[in-house]
Amino acid sequence: MEGNKRRENLIQILKEGTSPVSGGELAKLLGVSRQVIVQDIALLRASDINIISTTKGYLLYSIEQSKHRRVMKVKHTTQQIEDELCTIVDHGGKVIDVIVVHEIYGEINTELVIRNRSDVYDFVKKVKEKQIVPLKELTAGVHQHTIEADSEETLNRIEQALREKNYLSE
Repeated sequence: MEGNKRRENLIQILKEGTSPVSGGELAKLLGVSRQVIVQDIALLRASDINIISTTKGYLLYSIEQSKHRRVMKVKHTTQQIEDELCTIVDHGGKVIDVIVVHEIYGEINTELVIRNRSDVYDFVKKVKEKQIVPLKELTAGVHQHTIEADSEETLNRIEQALREKNYLSE
């Protein structure tokens, strides 16, 4: 299959999907190696196609003007990750990413895309099973999340809930 046609098919698969699609699954569907998929994703991103990588795979997204975003600075223990993320999604937020600002490495930003409790549980399970050290450990627990919601009021409720649990770092 020719490259341009394959990339069109890749975009179509992501458009039709309701959840992230792994690189391995895309490779199988398109009859190429996973490395070809990684290269295709890079080319598509370079041409302003909004594709993000999550822990579950690739996701096509559109930047919605009706959504509101706010970066919130938080601090908590590793044991409190699940509660922090559930607090955000239970109040109507979507966790877009995690950001740490390290004194040597600078800003490190990783996309998460956590929309509901199921995503939270999957993320926490993966961290535990693979014994992954969360990015917040590089900065003594301090990190930031870009949080998306339908309204400023929802973002205010999320911020207040995080403040009440002493997760908000002000």
